[in-house]
Amino acid sequence: MFATYAIFGLNGLVFASWAARIPAASSTLGLGAGQTGTLLLIGAIGSVLSLPLAGLAAARFGTGNTVRLGGTAAGLAAVAVALGLVTVSVPVVAVGLFLFGSGIALWDVGQNIEGADVERRVGRTIMPRFHAAFSGGAFVGALIGAGLSALDVPLSTHLVAVAVLSLAVSLWTPRYFLPDTASGEAASDAPRRSRGSGLGAWGEPRTLLIGLVVLGAALTEGAANDWVAKATVDGLGTAESTGAVMFAVFVAAMTALRFVGGPLIDRFGRVRVLQAGLGSSLVGLVLFVVAPSVPLAAVGAILWGAGAALGFPMGMSAAADEPEHAAARVSVVSTIGYTAFLAGPPLLGFLGDVVGIRTALLAVGVAVLASFLVAPAARERTAATEALRTSPDRIP
Repeated sequence: MFATYAIFGLNGLVFASWAARIPAASSTLGLGAGQTGTLLLIGAIGSVLSLPLAGLAAARFGTGNTVRLGGTAAGLAAVAVALGLVTVSVPVVAVGLFLFGSGIALWDVGQNIEGADVERRVGRTIMPRFHAAFSGGAFVGALIGAGLSALDVPLSTHLVAVAVLSLAVSLWTPRYFLPDTASGEAASDAPRRSRGSGLGAWGEPRTLLIGLVVLGAALTEGAANDWVAKATVDGLGTAESTGAVMFAVFVAAMTALRFVGGPLIDRFGRVRVLQAGLGSSLVGLVLFVVAPSVPLAAVGAILWGAGAALGFPMGMSAAADEPEHAAARVSVVSTIGYTAFLAGPPLLGFLGDVVGIRTALLAVGVAVLASFLVAPAARERTAATEALRTSPDRIP
């Protein structure tokens, strides 16, 4: 289980190392909000193209090898982005971000399939804690980014260090994952079953509705990841380091709720916790946008982060309720969610050119309301839950 926490945490640190210093990249390349949005969209395209294949890759090559492939791609991408910043080459940065998006997508689906498998074996809700590890890693990455920004350390140097860490940990840690046959499928059957159920999962109404729940939750989280720092700098006239700290505040609130979220879900059920979280996220988002000062905006960021904390992990758990279809459904829900998580924030950049990036964030509220309405689709399946608790393979 430690390996699962570690790989989620590293994923968050790698992602936040880029997200917290997007303003520095924009400044180095001389880009406005819309042009920055275009670059982010290129990274999103890399992810969206890779996500539908990630479940099949995990079934054929194993979740550990899928994480290794994703981590290697992300590490090489960080070097490419660093090179593009040193040479002030937007095309090189764009290529690096495309590869970065692809690597993060493979890595993320692999770790979520592993996390769902561990959760089934444990027999209680622990997926939020894995995502807390992701948020914790992102928090550390954001603080490192803020510190390096304040010290005027070039982003290119920062990214090269991140690349070395990504390659080392992502290649070594998966050796401690659960065996790939832990779901109960025979090794010879797993690839065949996953290919067939992968296509069928796209036609399942419940799976698609869970995807819509995750879409709203992912968009509000992704918008914060990409734009909280810059919205703070542009909207409140602060320094880049203050923007990075605001991002860290958002991530800290998300991490705290993810750490304690499992018992809340087991006590009150997914639907109630989902709806409470989505409501908090909407209130925090609006407060962040209209706040006239940094402290009040920070309160909004806390409510926003806390509300956004549990939507994605609960969606992953709901998709994995039935072990025999878990890989395919996790892949489908991840694809839907990450389409919003990665493609939505760049589109906000284009809107930000017209109305300002802080005001543009209000568009996220529409998706949050839609997720609130379809949240009952994530309700626990009694038979699947009971199977978790009585499984002979349960991890104490």
